[in-house]
Amino acid sequence: MSTQHHAIPAPVGGNLVNATTFVCGVLIAVMATIILIRLFFGLASTTNVNDGYSWGIWVVVDVFIGSALACGGFCMALLVYIFNKGQYHPLVRPALLGSLFGYTLAGAAITFDLGRWWNFWHIFWPGYFNVNSVMFEVAACITLYIIVMWIEFSPVFLEKMGLHDTRKKLNKVMFIFIALGIVLPMMHQASLGTMLVVMGDQVNPLWQTPLQPLIYLLTAITLGYGVILFESCVAASAYRRQIEVPLLNPMARVMLGIMGFYLFARFADVTFRGVLGLAFQFNYVALTFWIENACFAAPFLLIGSAEARRNPARLFLAGIAVMLGGVLLRLNGFLIAFDTGPGWSYFPSLPELLVTVGIFAAEILGYVIITRRFPVLPREDAQLAH
Repeated sequence: MSTQHHAIPAPVGGNLVNATTFVCGVLIAVMATIILIRLFFGLASTTNVNDGYSWGIWVVVDVFIGSALACGGFCMALLVYIFNKGQYHPLVRPALLGSLFGYTLAGAAITFDLGRWWNFWHIFWPGYFNVNSVMFEVAACITLYIIVMWIEFSPVFLEKMGLHDTRKKLNKVMFIFIALGIVLPMMHQASLGTMLVVMGDQVNPLWQTPLQPLIYLLTAITLGYGVILFESCVAASAYRRQIEVPLLNPMARVMLGIMGFYLFARFADVTFRGVLGLAFQFNYVALTFWIENACFAAPFLLIGSAEARRNPARLFLAGIAVMLGGVLLRLNGFLIAFDTGPGWSYFPSLPELLVTVGIFAAEILGYVIITRRFPVLPREDAQLAH
């Protein structure tokens, strides 16, 4: 079967009302109710954040982790448009769709955590710009990247509406948005690591390093590939389509190469700074350090050989392991190994957890609706889904 045949996308079709969409709808309704309560009655009505821990899981999970998990589109753009690996083109639209929902909802989640949320427009007003703030750089880059991704994904909607002339005109300038779609996530993913650096000694030395911008960028890239492995296997199972093992196999090899460099840099850093001994203490911080890095190392055991990478189950497990490693890296730095001093503690409330679950449910629901009604997945795979 030719690559060209695979590259032709088509809607999967099928009924939008099923068990998955119903559960997602219920979770979204619960989330919306909690958000309304929070907006009208303040953070204390729904969250456990306090003066010591002003950031809860709405920022750490929905933004820091959510944006990293949404790097699939950026990672595929690196392969297809920078390294000229055109055979990966069938994976671009599904990866971009996942990134689109992840970043858009992460941007919305920031509003929920603002104390005076009605002043959110200050972020976009030049008179309030603080160009010396890393938070401003992150906010500006993420906002621009969301706009860029919607433009990059717009050909899907233009095809559905039959506006082929408009799509041709857009294609002439699409290279500009593709370039921005590669530069912007590299900037803000590195800056998210910088935000950890500026928190100083509140962060445990195992995670407090000047290399955090590099660490966050490298793990965001590996997370992007890990999520593509995960999404491809789940979508193939849900839609009864053939798993693109010939594409996932070499992509997984690229992921392992980047992850190997990351693990080398990670352990060289803690060794050079003389803090590796903290990882051998009998406490929960040391335990989470080893669990985090075990998750990053697990793919080498799961898909280290070419034969293993041809096994869809192993690719799926490797994707999960990478995702868990990236999630723990960010949870450890911003919450688990983050200490603001005696007298302060934080554990998310049930409403906070439900909002976070609702955001992921919205991503799943959006993915299902778009793939069933718009040309995202390859046409051959869409036919197999019926």
